[in-house]
Parts: sequence; C-alpha cells; structure tokens
Amino acid sequence: MSSPAATERRSRLRQYQVQLLERMQAAKSGAAVGGRELGVLVGGRLCLLDLTQISEIVLLQTAAPVPLTQDWYLGLVNIRGHLTGVIDLARYQGQGAGDSAPAERRLISFAPGLGFNCALLAERVLGLRKLADMTQAPADDGAPAWSSQQFRDGDGQQWTRIDLALLVQESRFSHVGLI
Repeated sequence: MSSPAATERRSRLRQYQVQLLERMQAAKSGAAVGGRELGVLVGGRLCLLDLTQISEIVLLQTAAPVPLTQDWYLGLVNIRGHLTGVIDLARYQGQGAGDSAPAERRLISFAPGLGFNCALLAERVLGLRKLADMTQAPADDGAPAWSSQQFRDGDGQQWTRIDLALLVQESRFSHVGLI
C-alpha cells in the first residue's frame, strides 16, 4: 500500500506531465492550447502572457545592478545557473511601480525559443486565464504592437495581452545600455 502523501505526489506529477505535454504540443503548433494565458499584474495593469512564450515563474531575487543601464533594467539574477537580465516592464512603458508587497512579486523568465535571456518583474501572478472566456476589446491604437491586444473578462476587467516575441524585436528593448 502506498501512503496518501505518495498518492498525492503521483497525482500532482501526472497533472504536471499532462500540462507539460500540452505546452510542448502548443509550442510545436505555434498556438496556445485552448488560448490559455498566464494572468499577471504589471504596473497596476492586468496583463496576459502566452504560456508558450514563458519558461518559469520564480521568486523575486535581488538583482545585481549593472552600471550604465536604463532605469527599467534592474540588473542580473541567477536562475537555475543562468545569468538572467531583469526587466521592469512598467518602467519600460513609462509607468510607476505597482503597490504590491515584495513577497507577492515574481520573475517570469522568457522561453528559450525567444532567444532572449531575461525575465519580467510581475507585481503578482494571477493564475491561468482562458481567452475563450474573454471578449476582444478594441485595440489600443497608441500602444506598441506587442501590447495592443485588449480583452475583457466576464467581470468587465480590461486585460492587455503582452506578446513577448514582438517585445524582444523592439530595438529599444534590446539596448539596455545608456551609451
């Protein structure tokens, strides 16, 4: 007989394996499975991140500052043995920081397929969201292409979809140095 704890661990492992298989299939096809997105809070705004464009969510670490860089480039952290640049997307967009507690903040690393070794600072991770449960709102004409898609959920809350693949192509994003 197996203990209840061992049974629960096996169940969680199976669930993780199913989710991983879904993500791998979605990455292969180029589309998110069922339109599932990760909901995050960035600069006080509700944002959606495509699951195929992110690698993992890690606890906030103190970034080692890098001299002569933009104020939105917070520095470098070590994520699983890889030096990873940390971007404050709210500052990058000219917004102020949110008011979340430091314990709620997370770093969301980019998927390796994007070819950009960095992580975004999120004030809070809000869990998975399904695009099928949302309605597309009019695009924000003044927003860059990587953040122009808008959605409304069943509660009427506005969500901005962040396309990380388009974000890393923006020249300003890849030039973190002041010089």
